[in-house]
Amino acid sequence: MKNQNPTLSITYREALKKGLREALQNDENVFLMGEDVGRYGGAFAVSKGLLQEFGEERIMDVPLSESGFVGAGIGAAIAGMKPIIEVMTVNFSLLAMDQIVNNAATLLHMSGGQLNVPIVIRMGCGIGRQLAAQHSHSWEPFYAHIPGLTVLSVGTHEDARGMLNASLKSPDPVIIFEYTSMLNMEKEVLERPNTVDITKAKILKEGKDITIITYGTGVYKSLEAASELASMGIDAEVIDLRVLRPLDEITFLKSVSKTHRAIIVEDAWKSVSLSSEISARIMEKIFYDLDAPVQRLCGVEVPIPYPAHLEEASVPQKKDIVNAIKKMMQHD
Repeated sequence: MKNQNPTLSITYREALKKGLREALQNDENVFLMGEDVGRYGGAFAVSKGLLQEFGEERIMDVPLSESGFVGAGIGAAIAGMKPIIEVMTVNFSLLAMDQIVNNAATLLHMSGGQLNVPIVIRMGCGIGRQLAAQHSHSWEPFYAHIPGLTVLSVGTHEDARGMLNASLKSPDPVIIFEYTSMLNMEKEVLERPNTVDITKAKILKEGKDITIITYGTGVYKSLEAASELASMGIDAEVIDLRVLRPLDEITFLKSVSKTHRAIIVEDAWKSVSLSSEISARIMEKIFYDLDAPVQRLCGVEVPIPYPAHLEEASVPQKKDIVNAIKKMMQHD
């Protein structure tokens, strides 16, 4: 019988672009604005060709002022539009922190529930393209700290295709982290995508011996590590958090209660990180289900270096995940 929903092989970049095009096609109130998103086709070619397809009113190049164009997007959202704001790299988003933290995240509360801000802010994020300390870093924990925001991490091609459209249905501001090191990575996805649930973490591989909790670029590395561990007789469960605020703690607490061990993998620095928060929740809520201390495998606490070998060494790799879990199991 012919497969009613066949798969196709696409890059992470192509998956992001398909999601973006579908969002623009589905709602005429949706528009994209950011630095070089129009004539240049986007800093990472995600919006290439969309200016010609949708026109200047819906694909808008902006001046180099993150505070200015994010603020304009907040105003457009309050006025009833559905802006998608592209911030070229997460580092540049610091220039718009006042707009994001003091305006977008607070207006619903400060207006007594009268003003929603349905804005989606996409940020290029992460380490792995030799962009050095001013154009790299994994600063998801900054935004996951802020009440009033929904914070999402695009760790798979499926989410790259579907997360944006789900986010545009939110009445409140959504931050989406997209990972530049994964842009050329090719994977199989369904030709007709399933609906993406932006409220829940996702178990990508079930297991019984240990839970790997991760997000972003850690997802595929953790799946590869779990495959290698399986050949050694270690059955690891892999959870993609996907939603960094509000955390879906039910999923990872249930998993750790089953496996009795947990390791949290993230590119961000260990101090005051998402792994810190997740570890604390595990210890507070299911401490007596643990057979070993929770472990955290995070980025080295240095500005991201330029040389490729140092850049690679600055964040967890597959071999680091495998070695850390082998050590945990031997400790038991």
